[in-house]
Amino acid sequence: MHIDAFWIVLTVVLYALAIVSILFSESKRRLLGNMLVDALHKKAEIGNFINSFSKTLRSGDEIDNSMRATAQYVADLIGASSVCVFVFDDDCLVASGVAGAFPPLHSTNDYVFTKPRYILDSLKQEKIPLGKGLIGEVAQSGEALLIENASDDPRFANSPIQVDTFMAVPMVAEGQVAGVVCAVNNSHTGRGFTPEQFSAFKFMAGQVMMAHTIVKVYSNLTKQQRISQELSFARQIQASLIPESAPENEDFGIYAFTRSAKEVGGDFYDFVQVDKDRLLVVVGDSCGKGIPACMLMAMARSFIRASAERFTTLHDLVKGLNGDLFRDTGEDSFVTLACCLIDSREKTVEYARAGHTEMLVARHGHPVRKIYPDGAACGLLPSDIAGNYDMLSFSLLSDMSILLFSDGITESLDEDGNEFGLDALVGIFDSVTSQSTPPGEIVDKIIRDVDEFAGDVPQVDDQTLVLIASRMNGQSVSFLPSGGT
Repeated sequence: MHIDAFWIVLTVVLYALAIVSILFSESKRRLLGNMLVDALHKKAEIGNFINSFSKTLRSGDEIDNSMRATAQYVADLIGASSVCVFVFDDDCLVASGVAGAFPPLHSTNDYVFTKPRYILDSLKQEKIPLGKGLIGEVAQSGEALLIENASDDPRFANSPIQVDTFMAVPMVAEGQVAGVVCAVNNSHTGRGFTPEQFSAFKFMAGQVMMAHTIVKVYSNLTKQQRISQELSFARQIQASLIPESAPENEDFGIYAFTRSAKEVGGDFYDFVQVDKDRLLVVVGDSCGKGIPACMLMAMARSFIRASAERFTTLHDLVKGLNGDLFRDTGEDSFVTLACCLIDSREKTVEYARAGHTEMLVARHGHPVRKIYPDGAACGLLPSDIAGNYDMLSFSLLSDMSILLFSDGITESLDEDGNEFGLDALVGIFDSVTSQSTPPGEIVDKIIRDVDEFAGDVPQVDDQTLVLIASRMNGQSVSFLPSGGT
């Protein structure tokens, strides 16, 4: 009887523990789900904001309108009737951009309900010292402020505009408050701002600060200096996005090389560790050249990295990227892509392609294979028309070399207008891999031959190579660091 009672008690305890574990897992799953949704929303907000703000910087004449456009974007995002951005100038806060009929802070009975330029001129009449009034207090404290019943607040008693609800958030740069962004009245409901609107407003304050910094730099430059600064920004962006080195792995090594045809380019490569066993190797080519291609490259890379965090299959990743780019870019913007997923535990390689050049696979004693599964370039067509992206899977063998490249290699021209061509690349790759040439020397050999073929003809397209090579029979092979120039 005592033994039976023991087993009954033990069963009840185990059953209770199982229920607690299930409830905890479900709670954790919901929490992670909510965090993912919030992260995706913030990613979309940043992407949309950058896209909207960049359109206002196409010419010097539009720079003065950028902060107004920024204020309008924030107002639309959070559903505010009006938004005003204040920044420090000679130790005082001064309005720099406004959207909607923001109430003037100086004492006046006159108010011009007209163009934003006149509204901004009216607001600029008063310079706000640190600590003075609502705006000065927020700048001094560094704390965000939400006044849900502003109509009862005596500080708004003399406003020519009815203020029902008010938000103010400090803008911080390098740990210092550099300004304050304010919002008045909820245009969606006519009631107070919701916690979600307040949270979104605080999040967007950082983007407004970024916009102000860029405008401040541009406003002090000549047109040529602005172009040089723009190129410098783009080069910094591109350099920060290209990996400095390849991941270490006992089964294979990677050597990468890229160089732009102009100051900045649209070719890119990336290495994304999906989990402890799987590495995603990506080579991409954005349409066009120069700064527009660089910005498209940055957007594609960001989407890929965000998607890799919830990775399922290569097909879903590429299809999702296509949907994101088609939604958020112009009609003539697209990216070709080669995605190679290496599984160290299973010793396999999965490959998917989106309008990119062929993958070349070489083994000792075998002809070079050209692999090109179907798939349209990302961002060119809507997902329902683009269709599916085929995947190909094969074993990663001990004597195997895999080459991914951009069309700037094969389409390099000589003085007679002839292309270097795929056959020439295959011939070189076959020759060097048959001789067990070290991976770094393989890439160097290809680049030297392309340069010799082109001669004095300038490079017309970005050129990128990524070589993945197995370590033969477990022996150590010398791999140079990735990121050649």
